[in-house]
Amino acid sequence: MTDHQNALAVSQGFSESTTTIASVETASTAIAAQSKAMVESRYIMAMRNPRNWDQVRSDLIKECKRPSFAHNKSAYYIKPIGNGVEGLGIRFVEVALRCMKNVLVETTMIFEDSMKEVHRVSVTDLEANITYPLDVRVSKTVERSKPNSDGSYISVRKNSWNKDVYTVEGTDDDILNKRGALISKAIRTIGLRIIPGDLCDEAEEIIKHIRLDKAAQDPDAERKKIVDAFAEINVTATDLTGYLGHDIGKCSPAQLVTLRGIYGAIRDGEATWQTVMQNHADESSGKAAPEPLSDEAFAKKSPGWKAMIESGKKTVNDLIATIQTKDILTEDQKVEIASWARENA
Repeated sequence: MTDHQNALAVSQGFSESTTTIASVETASTAIAAQSKAMVESRYIMAMRNPRNWDQVRSDLIKECKRPSFAHNKSAYYIKPIGNGVEGLGIRFVEVALRCMKNVLVETTMIFEDSMKEVHRVSVTDLEANITYPLDVRVSKTVERSKPNSDGSYISVRKNSWNKDVYTVEGTDDDILNKRGALISKAIRTIGLRIIPGDLCDEAEEIIKHIRLDKAAQDPDAERKKIVDAFAEINVTATDLTGYLGHDIGKCSPAQLVTLRGIYGAIRDGEATWQTVMQNHADESSGKAAPEPLSDEAFAKKSPGWKAMIESGKKTVNDLIATIQTKDILTEDQKVEIASWARENA
């Protein structure tokens, strides 16, 4: 068939003719073209509007100085491991990336079956052309103190209180909450690799200073807010008294700040009240706190841990939780463990 027979339009001039050929476009071709255009447009806009680091710092400090942001449980948390592991949370990372501009955050589901989902989370600095990806495995099960109403369950184990904990299929709401929490943690982990360290350090000092200042100005009001906040996660004032070893009304401003940080860690799923009390008991008994795991020790233990992921005996989250009962993993080590799930999928 000739071009003129395939032509969508033919225009005839005095000495030349122009032919527009019709082409068959599939849905996949259209999607690929759309994706390419979106990627190109993002990089072009980043090149035309480069970030000003002085402006980024100014905007970020302004956000951190807002009391409502500084006191947000997800802006800064304290995990009860050893003497306490502190860190900037997902809310800080979200604000920092927005102030930086020209940063792309993407989440895509790359695998799903009846037992799990695997989501690929990536953060890209469009100006530096650097991408940090991380695969997040979300199991479709939850742990309950009782089996299903019909008596069914997937597995059972003993917790630290020697009580049965049953693994059952999660509801849509359970899976939605787990998915959101795990993806948020992944964005925080890889987002902090994009944000310059000096900005993180400066922001951390501002947030801690504002929290301490607020607690010092009106300790009674802060104490009431903390008691109410813990009550929302089923931790009573009596529990807090047992943890502190004295009445909460005798807390110093620094202790109130620590309690707020612990609340944030529990609320975001970074810890549980049981782990808080277990760590407190270990410290009281003189038991050595877990030490950060060295790269050499991690490399030596990795084959056995990786086998657990490949065999399906452990999910990434379960394995990390088990390891951190004895050792503290670095963020890079957590990222590597998560990559094993991607290889297995």
